[in-house]
Amino acid sequence: MTDDLPDLPALALFVAVVDEGSLGAGARRRGLHQPNASRLIARLESQVGARLIDRHPHGARPTETGLRCVAQARTLLDAAETFMDWRRTIEQQGDVAALRVGASMTIAEHLMPAWLAALRRRAPQISVDPSVQNSAAVLAGVREGRLPLGFVETPHLPGDLHARTVRDDELVLVIAPDHPWAERSAPVTLDKLVATPLVVREDGSGTREALEVVVGARGMTAPAQILRSNAAVRIAVRSGAGPAVLSALAVQDQLRSGELLRVPLAGAPVRRPLTAVWNGPRRPAGAAARLLEVAEAG
Repeated sequence: MTDDLPDLPALALFVAVVDEGSLGAGARRRGLHQPNASRLIARLESQVGARLIDRHPHGARPTETGLRCVAQARTLLDAAETFMDWRRTIEQQGDVAALRVGASMTIAEHLMPAWLAALRRRAPQISVDPSVQNSAAVLAGVREGRLPLGFVETPHLPGDLHARTVRDDELVLVIAPDHPWAERSAPVTLDKLVATPLVVREDGSGTREALEVVVGARGMTAPAQILRSNAAVRIAVRSGAGPAVLSALAVQDQLRSGELLRVPLAGAPVRRPLTAVWNGPRRPAGAAARLLEVAEAG
């Protein structure tokens, strides 16, 4: 008998021979030619230091030592299968720790919860640790390696990160129901918009940057208020602080209830991409890849 670690393929073959009742049938179950199977069994018997099967004209049966060995072999093979399941989980997950994901405000509030629910249904072993930040902070976290994956709303994507658009978003102009523009019959022109003090998000917000792209060289008059969340902007608009340009996702409930009103903007609809960003390899792997698949699907 040797002190080498057990030969798992030989043990699996031995269990198959015992289950099937013959060396030939056991070899076929394991996808082996019979001469190779005979050599594996001989090597296993040499390692154990005892004969494990008795061959007879109608097949093979385990010896007394073989019966004890097959019970130990089943336990060991079950443990090996458990190890393989664990390894496959790690390959899918990319890391045993929770996947850290950065998401800008609109995405975190209105899309990420559904994505995480869908991911849990598809891959319940994956854990996600979301971090809600503005787009500039998410990009910095991805670039510095603190966030393996981020989702941003800004149209200004850096060239040193990989990016993939997951969906399109529309920016809409909203007012309180008692705002003077509620009586307008004509769309608000861009010149009128830039001359009006708006309630806006902070610098670094994807919504703010997308609005600045729309405004372009005209620039905007001084804001009525600068706030750090969509919820705060909605409250300010409803309270009469002034109009705001926000994601349609961020105001869909308030428009439906009548708390806010949408005022048409002149020209084509104002759209922006919602984008996944990551650093390193050209394609994300593991848990990051699975979450990206979910985001693209819905």
